[in-house]
Amino acid sequence: MDYQSWGPRDMSAPARTQLPEVPVERGMVLEDVQSGWVGAVTRVEKSGGMHVVALEDRRGKSRTFRLGFGFLLEGRAIRLMPPAPRPAAGGPSAGRTASGSVRVAGQRAQVAKASRIWVEGKHDAELVEKVWGDDLRVEGIVVEPLHGIDDLAGAVKEFRPGPGRRLGVLVDHLVPDSKESRIADAVMAGPGAAGNVLIVGHPYVDVWQAIRPSVLGIPQWPSVPRGQDWKTGILRAFGWPHSTKEDIGLGWQKLLGAVHTYADLEASLLGRVEEVIDFLTAP
Repeated sequence: MDYQSWGPRDMSAPARTQLPEVPVERGMVLEDVQSGWVGAVTRVEKSGGMHVVALEDRRGKSRTFRLGFGFLLEGRAIRLMPPAPRPAAGGPSAGRTASGSVRVAGQRAQVAKASRIWVEGKHDAELVEKVWGDDLRVEGIVVEPLHGIDDLAGAVKEFRPGPGRRLGVLVDHLVPDSKESRIADAVMAGPGAAGNVLIVGHPYVDVWQAIRPSVLGIPQWPSVPRGQDWKTGILRAFGWPHSTKEDIGLGWQKLLGAVHTYADLEASLLGRVEEVIDFLTAP
């Protein structure tokens, strides 16, 4: 498949008489045709009786635009509509959370408990929050990014796990004989870890790969040559900007925007997150 088809399309072709109407979503990357401003949707609100959308560019600057005509989405002209009153196909139903759990009417978030879920980075934390956030708030469990696990043993020691203070860790690329598996084994051999710390992982190089390819409209994730930065290689294969940290962030927000429920993720991640939540909430 030509992944470049994800990139900007040729707009020289004759326009159709009726543009597709697309409900605005947080994380959607849009271009305002009149100004040329490109950015990710950070908020949508009603102002003066009209809906407006804030677009944040790769430098962190934000501008506000009125919803309607004059936007490009993935190179295609659209009419940008207010948020859908109900989830799009594949989204959670009114009685279910994004993780598939039964939504409890009137349930308030609990005060955060001492137990924690640690994930490797910001993107991992945002993905877990999007799918399991409602459940975790009910349980009072906080997700925290580690920004790498090279010093996981030291971080766990400082956390001081014990009864009522459990720790669940979700690790990228946790496969046999990997650096990650050796770090996990060393942590679990440390004092206080047994029964109070659970380290699980998925087989993917990065949590991005836990999004099912079909959700993104591709048959499989692109292959990135060994020695090349994986995220940069993925964005390059899609034909998206990939030169800066801001490009990486905007690319991730676009991918995250395609995730609506647990059904959009690979089972190898779903099972591990559910395992951690069960571990932290068990009596």
